[in-house]
Amino acid sequence: VLTTIITHNLAIGVIVGIALSSLFFSRKIAKLIRIESRLSPSSDERVYYVKGQLFFVSVNDFLAAFDFAEHLDRIVIDLSEAHLWDQSAVMAIDKVVLKFRRKGTDAKLVGLNEASQTLIDNLAIHDKPDAFNQVGSH
Repeated sequence: VLTTIITHNLAIGVIVGIALSSLFFSRKIAKLIRIESRLSPSSDERVYYVKGQLFFVSVNDFLAAFDFAEHLDRIVIDLSEAHLWDQSAVMAIDKVVLKFRRKGTDAKLVGLNEASQTLIDNLAIHDKPDAFNQVGSH
């Protein structure tokens, strides 16, 4: 309303309103990502359970949930209750997987839905033979 009053142009007011609504919505749903982890009884594997929407706004919370200092043989990222929305989500997964692999920890993704798997197949580099050399291209 304020934009319409200042500019005397209803179209600009509507566009600003839509833009602000989109921004507020994306900030709200970014907080809906949750990551829990469980260590195996043998203490050599940790499973990270990702729940919610992974996209450009929630990537920082996603990255902060992983403990790269922990010495494990294997980690599993369970995405069965998550959905990947964009390239930044794929890049975040690449970053996590490659960082663990550099430390000698085997990293595996499980539970991707069909749409998320398609994004991974088309955009991810962590599963490519020369992944460590391609990191800069992301």
